[in-house]
Amino acid sequence: MFINIGWLPTFYIFQVILAIAVIFLERRDPTATLAWVLVLLVFPGIGFLAYIFLAQNFSRKKLFTMKVTEKKRYGDDLKTQQDAFKSGELTINDPKIYPYKDMIKMNLFSNDAFYSQDNEVKIFTDGKEKFEEVFKCIEEAEDHIHILYYIIKNDDLGKKLIEALTKKAKEGVEVRLLYDSLGGRTLNKKSFEELIQAGGKVSEFFAGKIPLINFKINYRNHRKIIVIDSNIGFIGGFNVGNEYLGLSKRFGYWRDTHLKITGSAVSDLQTRFLLDWRNASKEDFYFGNKYFAIGDGKGNAGIQIITSGPDSSMEQIKQNYVKMINSARRSIYIQSPYFIPDASVMEALKIAALSGIDIRIMIPNMPDHPFVYWATYCHAGELLRYGVKVYTYENGFLHAKTIVVDDTIASVGTANFDVRSFKLNFEANALIYNSEVAYDLQTAFLNDIDLCYELTRELYLERRWTIKFKESVSRLLSPLL
Repeated sequence: MFINIGWLPTFYIFQVILAIAVIFLERRDPTATLAWVLVLLVFPGIGFLAYIFLAQNFSRKKLFTMKVTEKKRYGDDLKTQQDAFKSGELTINDPKIYPYKDMIKMNLFSNDAFYSQDNEVKIFTDGKEKFEEVFKCIEEAEDHIHILYYIIKNDDLGKKLIEALTKKAKEGVEVRLLYDSLGGRTLNKKSFEELIQAGGKVSEFFAGKIPLINFKINYRNHRKIIVIDSNIGFIGGFNVGNEYLGLSKRFGYWRDTHLKITGSAVSDLQTRFLLDWRNASKEDFYFGNKYFAIGDGKGNAGIQIITSGPDSSMEQIKQNYVKMINSARRSIYIQSPYFIPDASVMEALKIAALSGIDIRIMIPNMPDHPFVYWATYCHAGELLRYGVKVYTYENGFLHAKTIVVDDTIASVGTANFDVRSFKLNFEANALIYNSEVAYDLQTAFLNDIDLCYELTRELYLERRWTIKFKESVSRLLSPLL
């Protein structure tokens, strides 16, 4: 059988031209540029398709805008706190937090992140307990329910959530449900039919223009935010699906971290949700006072809500990770399912380890994405030579995104320790300045060690050549993962 391959040289030339465009026109990060050139030249055809779906350079236009009156109110409140900080009138209720005032300042002035310290925080590490609390709060809602999830699956838990929201919508409660188009790809119009008929509102973030095809694979809304009646907020790593209840045969028990927050920080979660909602739904509505609680909370935890995304060049969440690492004096405990940090984060961890800081990193023992897993294994393994302790979680799948420093400050949210979370996805973290909450998170980490296998330097050096090969390939592709 004769096969005409005369078109191959032309196609390969096209690949070369595309590689040149990557280098000179899109002005990407150099490491990502080299990785794409490698893929385009070594894997003709496949590389081109991967580029179409993964490599579009996101325009850094301002996606999320406030109306003039909203901007004035928000700006005035922010300026009031900034002025209080400058004049030394901003007091901190936990004396252990004073060494981190420069971090509060960085986020207040550079990231427009309010600092509130009247918050009460409840930690969830089990999916069943977390969703029991979520459904309880939904049932007790009186005015509005705002929900944003990266993934909502069309399974028992997903249907239960939609049914609960439909019931509240029929009672006259405002319901807004926002999900990411890629993460919610198993959903369809029929999934929300009763909810919409009951008066609920549903919107899809970055929906594809062609049904079942979405070219924006990289730029996803990875946030998980719930706000109920402006005084209860949830943020963390759990999505909506049976597997997050530990019901997946593949993953087994699902270990994650999620927070329930009451206090002034809920207003910052609300602002983030409303901006995301208005961008996706195009609903023209005003951020009225009823969406923002008035009065002090009953807790004492300091919190700043940090968000980042490809619409900004600041990489705010990565900046906070680096700042937290650099501020450590005793310990740094990290949990992340995807540990593929860029050079700046790796260097900060190495310097901290060489300075005698007790650094412990916990990663999953199984892949949900093979290349990502081996890149994670490789980066964690590299830190072993600096004295960092690495643990693989053996009791199912570890999906928590937490960092605890000196059992005093902590970050919990949606952002992993990887380039995708730093640059490509829309993320949200709660930065917590409270020694009690940080201690509880550190205790949860230490308890998890009993369910882990420690990866020592000696064991890592004895790994099979097949694993070394997988690591090498995955490390080359890590800027794209």
